[in-house]
Amino acid sequence: MGVERRGGIKQPARLPQLGSVQEEGGVTAKPFRINKRRFVEAYRLVKANAGSAGIDRQSLEDFESNLKDNLYRLWNRMSSGSYMPPPVKGVAIPKKSGGTRMLGVPTVADRVAQMVVKLEFEPSVEAVFLPDSYGYRPGKSAHQAIAVTRRRCWDFDWVLEFDIKGLFDNIPHDLLLKAVERHTTDPWVLLYMRRWLTAPIQLPSGETVARTAGTPQGGVISPVLANLFLHYVFDKWLHKRYPHVLWCRYADDGLIHCTSEKQAQYLLRVIRVRFQQCGLELHPEKTQIVYCKDGRRRGTYRATSFDFLGYTFRRRGCHDPATGGMKLGFVPAVSKMALKAMRQTIRKMRIRMCTSMSLEQLADWCNPMLRGWIAYYGAFYRSELYGLCRHFNKTLVRWAMRKFRYLRGRKTKGCRSRTGIKN
Repeated sequence: MGVERRGGIKQPARLPQLGSVQEEGGVTAKPFRINKRRFVEAYRLVKANAGSAGIDRQSLEDFESNLKDNLYRLWNRMSSGSYMPPPVKGVAIPKKSGGTRMLGVPTVADRVAQMVVKLEFEPSVEAVFLPDSYGYRPGKSAHQAIAVTRRRCWDFDWVLEFDIKGLFDNIPHDLLLKAVERHTTDPWVLLYMRRWLTAPIQLPSGETVARTAGTPQGGVISPVLANLFLHYVFDKWLHKRYPHVLWCRYADDGLIHCTSEKQAQYLLRVIRVRFQQCGLELHPEKTQIVYCKDGRRRGTYRATSFDFLGYTFRRRGCHDPATGGMKLGFVPAVSKMALKAMRQTIRKMRIRMCTSMSLEQLADWCNPMLRGWIAYYGAFYRSELYGLCRHFNKTLVRWAMRKFRYLRGRKTKGCRSRTGIKN
């Protein structure tokens, strides 16, 4: 790649500050005016998110080794309109429910470019999103969605749970671009969004496939575009036609709270037609009507529980603040599928075989993972995690029995002395 023309560039202590490029007479030479500081800010955010290399095999460390030139080159091309996104790298990742999902991994430079556009575009759409949309939004979290769902399940007897099948692969480009054009007039934002939507994907076999619909799952700008599309397809549409119906959506997973089974069946029919009209389809196995059965609601129905964001909502014994005793409530706790995935992760780590590691090294390795699990899945009904903690403790006992000679073959002694192990 040849050397590109550049103007005055300041050399900071940490990250580069790109100078201005002007023709003689002070007239800007670029057709698009993009703030250079956006690229420095975008790189900081991309680096914080980490991630692997794209098809060019350039890692974050490689990109940072020549950071000033790389950021300048990217700004130069985007400002001139000549930046063409490279194909995204297709990576098949396993689903918790079985099967695989194709994840599109852009190159590091392309992730920075997408972040620049996201920083410019997101504030304009964030202002119009409704408060019951929680996925991939600043200031919103999965715990907030779970908390509001738990409270509403106490007030409503029925829940319509729905999942959109292949959301990121099936969004129609024409409808999506119409939504984008309602919220920006910047020609460079529209230009690069069109190019990213049609950027091909390179499969693991090496074959390059063109895209005619959808937005790559794994792209920086993709969650914002998916949220914008569903804002018009579902959120705003439902709020306008059925203003008294309460709902909650996190990306492609959604819940609608209903007063009766009849209302739930009616809403299921209308939203199925609505999604079909907009090029989407409800997942046949993950869409269902659920009866919120507990100690107060004792009816019978084929489905009395549902999974949402790694939690299972069902009848459980819980504290009754009114009486100070116990009652049967419809409350969330970590799902069996999530517990199974965490146990499998612990097994794959093969901790019992890591006898060359000290206890401190083992703690440094495992504690961030355990803290993350407890922080997320322990926010509601934490006692459901006790079984996982016992499983990990048994793993530590097996490690200690292999590492320390005086504990070999003495499982009971290893269990009693695991808190007093010294390296």
